[in-house]
Amino acid sequence: MMTARRPLHDWRDGLPQVQGRLSFDAPMAPFTWFRVGGAAEVLFRPADMDDLITLLTSLPPEVPVTTIGVGSNLLVRDGGVPGVVIRLTGPFAEIDAQPTTITAGAGALDLTVAKTAQEAGIAGLEFLSGVPGTIGGALRMNAGAFGTEMKDVTVSAQALDREGGLHILGLADLGFTYRHSAVDDSWIFLAATLRGRPGAPGEIAARMEEIKASREEAQPTRARTGGSTFANPPGHSAWKLIDAAGCRGLVVGGAQVSEKHCNFLLNLGEATASDIEDLGEEVRRRVLESSGVELRWEIQRIGVRTES
Repeated sequence: MMTARRPLHDWRDGLPQVQGRLSFDAPMAPFTWFRVGGAAEVLFRPADMDDLITLLTSLPPEVPVTTIGVGSNLLVRDGGVPGVVIRLTGPFAEIDAQPTTITAGAGALDLTVAKTAQEAGIAGLEFLSGVPGTIGGALRMNAGAFGTEMKDVTVSAQALDREGGLHILGLADLGFTYRHSAVDDSWIFLAATLRGRPGAPGEIAARMEEIKASREEAQPTRARTGGSTFANPPGHSAWKLIDAAGCRGLVVGGAQVSEKHCNFLLNLGEATASDIEDLGEEVRRRVLESSGVELRWEIQRIGVRTES
C-alpha cells in the first residue's frame, strides 16, 4: 500500500533525537475506546520527563500539542490530529503509596490507583475505580463518580508548560469546578498527590465491588463507547433530558445512543467519528428543542472534522 508523500521542509524533519517512541502518521483509533478516528501527524511516547522536555522545547510555537491518556473519554475526528500527540506511559504511570496519600503519575490508570490505595489501607479513593481513564485526564476534567470528585482528594499536582517549565500546583491553583480545571490547556499534567484516610483493606475492597456492580448494571461497560457523553447541566441529569427528548436508541450511521444508559454513545461496529459526533449534536439539538437546556460535551473531541 502506498503512503502519502511528506511535503518538503516538513516541520517533522527538525525533530530531535529522543529516547522514547516517535511515530509519524500514527493511526489513533487503536488508542481510543470508540476505536475510530484518523492519524496523528506525530505520536510521541516519552521515555521520561527530560525526554518530554527535549521534544517540547524543539517544537515551533505554531505546532499544536495534544496530550491523551487511554482514550476512554476521547473522540478523535476522522481528519486526524495536527501536530504532536503525547501519550504518557512507563515512568509516568508509577504509583507510590504513603500512610494516607498516594502519588501517581498522570499516565496511571484510575482503577490501578484505587487498587493500590486499597492494598495500602487508604480509604477515600474508591471512586476512582469507577472512573475510566488516567490520573492526568481526571485532573484535567475534575473527574468524579459516586459522590466524590478529584477536588475532594487532590493535595497537589505537577505540570509542564510548553517551554519545559515545571509547575507545582496546589488545590487552589488547579481551579477545580464541575468537570473542569482552570489550568492552562497547553500544560501537561505529570503527576498528582491524593489524600485519603486510614481504612481496612477488606472494607475498601467491598466498596469498590459495589461501585463495579453499580457501573455494570447501569452502564454499557462492554461496548465501544466513550464514557459519559454530556456533563449534567445545573439542576438536571443529562440522561433524563436525553430520554425525555426521545433519543434513547437513536441511530446515526454506525453510531447509537445506548438503550441501557442514554448518556452513552456507542460505536455499533462500523461507525466513523463523524457518525458519533453527528449523533451527539442531534441529541443536543433535540434536548434543546424539547427542554430549552443546552447540553455541554463531556467527551473531549480533538482533530480535524470531516463530512460524514
